[in-house]
Amino acid sequence: MANSPSAIKRAKQAAKRSDHNASMRSMVRTYIKNVVKAVEAKDLEKAQAAYKLAVPVIDRMADKGIIHKNKAARNKSRLNKRVKALGEAAAA
Repeated sequence: MANSPSAIKRAKQAAKRSDHNASMRSMVRTYIKNVVKAVEAKDLEKAQAAYKLAVPVIDRMADKGIIHKNKAARNKSRLNKRVKALGEAAAA
């Protein structure tokens, strides 16, 4: 337990930051799920639109350190691969 006033303040700040970061991570996961749902529904236009919305959010969270840059790149790559595969399937 924090004893000094500065330690008490830091504990409060850490808890507040932790809650905020958890909210941001949840938002990223929601955007990713929106793309996945559109792909599974085989709706190419919706999937492309959801992907365009998801990419800047993923990048922003990686820049802020909410998620690791490599994880952001991996998520974007996998989502893009799925959207492109859906487009190729529709064209064929």
